[in-house]
Parts: sequence; C-alpha cells; structure tokens
Amino acid sequence: MSKEKKLQLSRSSFFSSDIGIDLGTGNTLVYVRGRGIVISEPSVVTVNDKTGQVVAIGREAKIMLGKTPPHVRAIRPLEHGVISDFEVTQELLAYMIQRAQGDRTRLFGPRVVVGVPTGVTNVESRAVKDAALGSGAREVYIVEEPVAGAIGAKLPINDAIGTMVLDIGAGTTDIAVISLGGTVASKSSHVAGDRFNRDIIEYVRSEFQLAIGEKTAEDVKLAIGAVLALKEPLAKTVRGRDLATGLPREILLTDSHVREALAPSLDALMEAMKEVIEKTPPELLSDVLQRGVTVFGGGALLRGLPELLEKMLGVPVHVATDPLTAVVRGTGIITEDPRPWSSVFMHEAIILPKA
Repeated sequence: MSKEKKLQLSRSSFFSSDIGIDLGTGNTLVYVRGRGIVISEPSVVTVNDKTGQVVAIGREAKIMLGKTPPHVRAIRPLEHGVISDFEVTQELLAYMIQRAQGDRTRLFGPRVVVGVPTGVTNVESRAVKDAALGSGAREVYIVEEPVAGAIGAKLPINDAIGTMVLDIGAGTTDIAVISLGGTVASKSSHVAGDRFNRDIIEYVRSEFQLAIGEKTAEDVKLAIGAVLALKEPLAKTVRGRDLATGLPREILLTDSHVREALAPSLDALMEAMKEVIEKTPPELLSDVLQRGVTVFGGGALLRGLPELLEKMLGVPVHVATDPLTAVVRGTGIITEDPRPWSSVFMHEAIILPKA
C-alpha cells in the first residue's frame, strides 16, 4: 500500500471508521474499512433480570445458553432474522460498534451499512436503523442480505443480467433474483440452520426416545450432516436424557439418520426456490439457467447441498468463496463508496444532522 493511501486511511479513521455489519440470527460479523473483518461473534446477549444489566455478549453469552439461573437469561435478540427485542439488539450493536472502533477517539460517529433479511417490513427496517443510530452511528444504510452477499461474491448485480442467489443463514433462508441493482423476485423462508437443528432434535426424540439440546443438535449437523449419501458414512456418539427412565443415555447417530431428519425441510426449501423461479421473467430466467445459482451463508457448507440443488432444479450451483463471510464482505465493499450501490439500499439512508 502506498504512503499516500495509508495517510488517507489514517485521516479517515481519525474522523470516523466506516463499518459493515451482517446482523444475523446466529452470528454477527463486523467489517471495518481498511481493516477487514474484525469481529465474528454469536448474536446472543445475557441479561440479569434482577438488575436489568447486561452480563455478557457474544461468544461468552452463548456459552451460558441453557446453563443460567432463573434470574439470568441468555437471549437471542433476533428471531428468524428480524429484531424481536429492540433494547437488547441495541446493546448488541453498541457493543459491536464500540469494539470495532477500538479505543481511538473519533471526531464523528461511523457510517454503518447493515445487512438484513429480504422481506423485512418497514417497521423492522426502521428498528434496525434506530438501533444503529442509538449505538452511535452517524449514517445508516440498510441493504438486503442476499444483495450484500452477491456484492461480496463479486457478482454483476448492476448489469442487465439475471443473478440468482441463495443465502442460507441460521434463522432465515433468502432467495433472490437480482438485475440492474434491484431484486426482481425473492422469498424469505424460515427453513434454515436453526430449523435443521430442531429437525434433528425432534428426530432423535421420536426415533430414539432421547432428549438432546440445541447445541448438541448443531454439533451433530456440523459433524455428520449430509443431504446425499456419502461414499464413506459418518457417525457420531450423542448423549442425552432417556425419556422413559430420565437417566443419561448415549446413542450412535449416522449421516443417514440426519439425512432422514432433514428431508421434509429440504423439500420445503426446494419448493421455495421453485416459487422464486416461477416469478422470474423469462429473459432473466435464461440468464439463471446459463449462469446458475450462487449459494452462501452457513447452510452452504452442508455436505451435498449444492449437488442436491443442482439435481432438483436443473441449473448449475456454485458455492461462494468463503460463504460464511459473503454478506459482511458485501457491506464492507459498500462502505468503501456507497454511491455505486444507491439502488440497492432499502428506502433512503438515515443520516443524523450535524450538531
């Protein structure tokens, strides 16, 4: 990097530090202009109901899930990708923004770009903006997560070309066809990572009469989850509470068990994608058939999913480079210069008047 470029970054960081945020149901990622991705933390906040004070945020708070005394709650302030608890979300955003800026004094608050699920209402979008403004931001831009992910994956969304993306997060799956900087057809589904975890919990309960928790189900999904038969089968020992005796018991789960557990949800996901394809104009659909679908988000890492999608939909399916960070990288690109992306912002940017 040239000395002139370094000096420009140093001056801009003194005045403010522009920030991109992927505000996810499962995890929140933060990008700082000139520094890259600096934070990746679970979207969990622990609150003491007796004092009303925040006990922990992020990774430290997630460890407490299911282990707190009655007066301490470990809260996920976002459900299905939208704000369910405004005050706790503001605490989460304030913590992330403060950590991203560090200890250095800034003359102005940061310009913040926040990725949200497609299909959020005006009220929900405004809640995100208010939470960011209340956390010290001076400008707030809201962009739909599939669009931000497409930007992060370096797809030509501003061109007259149909680009189809699939963003499988924890709380929601967003499907969108984008052209000329706008979303032409889209759908948001609750069939996502958290739903897959619940599927595993219900399957183990029904088939093995064993109660397991969400964290155990997620570990199973990551360790042996697969949607197509594998050449070498995978297995994992799972411990839980026997529903008949109430005593601890362990069983051996295989990838075929997980595949059976996830089958109904995967069928629902296919139907959602078909709905978007049916709503896509023929000319853009021709582009999609030729260029394929780009997948990102945590669900993109589920073994065999791209191959299954390609088989069921009849179009090429590509997994974005580093799919977990595509959305936050897209918000980071926007912070560099928001002007070329003005058509992708939801409503208009909220800018605080100068004091």
